[in-house]
Amino acid sequence: MNIKSAEFLISNSKVTKCPPQRLPEYAFIGRSNVGKSSLINMLTQRKNLAKTSGRPGKTQLINHFIINTNWYLVDLPGYGYARVSKKAKKEFQKFITDYFEQREQLISAFVLIDCRHEPQPIDLEFLEYLGERQIPFSIIFTKADKLKPLALERNIENYKATLLEGAWLEMPNYFISSATNTTGRDEILKYIDGINEGMKE
Repeated sequence: MNIKSAEFLISNSKVTKCPPQRLPEYAFIGRSNVGKSSLINMLTQRKNLAKTSGRPGKTQLINHFIINTNWYLVDLPGYGYARVSKKAKKEFQKFITDYFEQREQLISAFVLIDCRHEPQPIDLEFLEYLGERQIPFSIIFTKADKLKPLALERNIENYKATLLEGAWLEMPNYFISSATNTTGRDEILKYIDGINEGMKE
C-alpha cells in the first residue's frame, strides 16, 4: 500500500462523536510507552502525524486519522501506566471499551506489545478481553531493533507459549516492527490493504 495522504481528522472522548462515514477503521492500542505514536508515524511516513512524547500516557482521546481518503487509522489511549488521576483512567477505560463494543466501523485492532519484556498481565488481560468479545485483532511487537535476532525470537516464542498455555488455542496473527528501521511497515500495510480490497468484492 502506498500512503498518498494521511491527515488528522478529529479527537474526542465519546464513541458517538466519532466520524459518521462508513469507512473501515483500524485501531491501534497498547500500554503507555510502547511506541505507538512512533509506529503510526512510521506507517504513514509522516514525522509528526501522531504526537510523540517522553512522557507516557500522552494520548488521552480517540484520535481519527484519514488515510488515502478511504480508511481510518484510530489512535487510542494507552492502558496501564500514565500520569493521570484514577478518575481519568476510569474514563479512559470507559470510552475505550465503548469504542470497541459499539463502533461498527471497526474492522480490526492492533495491540502493540514491547518485544523486550516478558508477557505482562495487563497485556494478556486486554488480549483476552478482545478474544472474549470476538473483536478481530493482531499483535504488533514493537521496538524490534532493541534486541538481537536470537533474543527477539526467544521473547516472541515465550509469548506464544504463554498464550497457548492460557485460553488461546492458537497464536493470534502478529507482526514484528521497529519504528527506527521501518521493520514490519510493508507487512502491516499489506495486511490492511488486503482486508480493504476484500471488502470491495
